[in-house]
Amino acid sequence: MYDVVILVEEELSVADAEQIVQLYADAPDRVQFHVVIPCEDAKTQVEASLADLAGSDLFGITTQRFAVRADDEVRVAAEEAQRAVDAQATEALNRSVGRLRSFDREAEGLITRKHPIDELADYIGRVNGQEVVVLTRPHVIAELLHIDWSAQARRHLGVPVLHLLEQHRDSIADRTT
Repeated sequence: MYDVVILVEEELSVADAEQIVQLYADAPDRVQFHVVIPCEDAKTQVEASLADLAGSDLFGITTQRFAVRADDEVRVAAEEAQRAVDAQATEALNRSVGRLRSFDREAEGLITRKHPIDELADYIGRVNGQEVVVLTRPHVIAELLHIDWSAQARRHLGVPVLHLLEQHRDSIADRTT
């Protein structure tokens, strides 16, 4: 078994899934794909946003006196936001895995709130991954400065890393596959 871990910025389109499958069509061993989709840590973002609104000093008045919301309200809002983000990411993961499987390939995956390269390092170890494919939109400045995901992966992972650019977004009809 040859395990390939795929880090995607967004869910795999049909065209992108097909391109990846074609890359490994002549592999001597059976290939299993492992899709990683990062999702936001909504809880942290909600808490940070509300903290920014209140700040430690709101027009010279302390936050304690004029807090935006009670701690319980912030926690509940953050948990609801995280559930929504996780649900969207899980749906995107399921569609991505389904698209790879539609080409008669073995595929599984996970969503993560960790830094994508940290998750890749952990996941490669768990599945004995031999190669990484990073699929993103073009990020010209990040690529120029070598701070994009593929450059970070090459520096930290110790396995071959292939960077592909997303081909295009699917139509609504394509998303159902």
